[in-house]
Amino acid sequence: MSLATSVNPENSGTEIGFNNKRQMMSATVASLLGWSLDLFDLFVLLYVAPILGKLFFPASMPTLSLAAVYASFAVTLLMRPVGSAIFGSYADRKGRKRAMMVAVTGVGISTAIFGALPTVHQIGAFAALLFLILRLVQGVFVGGVVASTHTIGTESVPLKWRGLMSGLVGGGGAGFGALIASIVYFIVSAAFPGAAFSIWGWRFMFFAGILSSILCLFVFRTLEESPLWIEHKKNENKTSEVQESPVRVLFSSKYRSILLVNLMVVIGGGTAYYLTSGYLPTFLNVVNKIPASSSSFILMGASVMAILSALLFGHLSDRIGRKKVFMIIGVIDLIGLPYFYLALAKATTIPSMTFYAFALAFLGNAAYAPVLIFLNERFPTAIRSSGTGLSWNIGFAIGGMMPTFVSLASGSTQNIPYSLIYFSIAVFVLYLIGSLIIPETKGEFK
Repeated sequence: MSLATSVNPENSGTEIGFNNKRQMMSATVASLLGWSLDLFDLFVLLYVAPILGKLFFPASMPTLSLAAVYASFAVTLLMRPVGSAIFGSYADRKGRKRAMMVAVTGVGISTAIFGALPTVHQIGAFAALLFLILRLVQGVFVGGVVASTHTIGTESVPLKWRGLMSGLVGGGGAGFGALIASIVYFIVSAAFPGAAFSIWGWRFMFFAGILSSILCLFVFRTLEESPLWIEHKKNENKTSEVQESPVRVLFSSKYRSILLVNLMVVIGGGTAYYLTSGYLPTFLNVVNKIPASSSSFILMGASVMAILSALLFGHLSDRIGRKKVFMIIGVIDLIGLPYFYLALAKATTIPSMTFYAFALAFLGNAAYAPVLIFLNERFPTAIRSSGTGLSWNIGFAIGGMMPTFVSLASGSTQNIPYSLIYFSIAVFVLYLIGSLIIPETKGEFK
């Protein structure tokens, strides 16, 4: 069995397509757009979590209702590794582009269906069951999106740009997704003000998800396959060896320990994302209690800060290495996140809330800006989609559970900032330990 493709990562020659500017541009746009629009679909739920809690998971305590919505979000995250195993194996065998088209379409359609679901007040507890089932289905497709978008972009550019691509797709895509969701939230909340949003507005938030599928399929028409994957398939076809399943290889003794060590960093990055950008809509709503119009503008700006942070630290990893960037961010976030959580909770003016929200988004997205390229460099082309997808989705599944734990541990909305502080400190201790253990991977594409 041959796993490594014989391609010199320093080479930017035409034989692996790195001089094809059209391919690099289309792969960049497709990866960024595919991931950002799928995260838009997920951010819609976070933006309307308090309303969904009342409509699908009503409870006597607001934090319990909120925790139930976040638990449904965690259910989706738990299904992502399944999606990565299915679509990652397909992407490694048949190509990144095919897997991406199917997965992105599936996410858009499943998101739009949420807008048509009946509520507890209409059909009783069965509404919550339907909601959870649809979340499971969506999670499988999102896992497939990760396996494809998180490889084809970095595989289509030269070595010197891969860290920047990592930040652009992984962090920038998340920021763009949040920005689009913030814009849609602003428009829909203006069209359905007050009580109307709880009746119809939230549904139109989900209906907008179908637009992501249409737009992505339009962009994917010009996308070419990853040059590294094409080179790998050429070499594979020259041999008569039977190729093992990528997932089976990934869980073999050779790669199992690599997967486990990866998770120490990915869990930290995933938690930082979900407890900052992911939790900000709820924080501003239930802790700061500001109007939707003010909140949406703050969230738009926070999304821009997230994009800038991801690009900055992704590119920095190209200059000084992935390991050093992880260690620097780990120390900064261990100290900075607790401070800004408490400051945001105590803020009484919109400008001060805006500043602290921007700081949280900047620090949170920095934590995982180099994660995508780090994972890419840990696996050869033959299993890169499977390895990257599973590592990312398992780590982010655990990180995605943190909002649920925070809401449950808080007991009341007044305690949410302190719960966020305790959880962030614990996770970033793990993140720093992982940063010390991992090897430097810069330039290790095989």
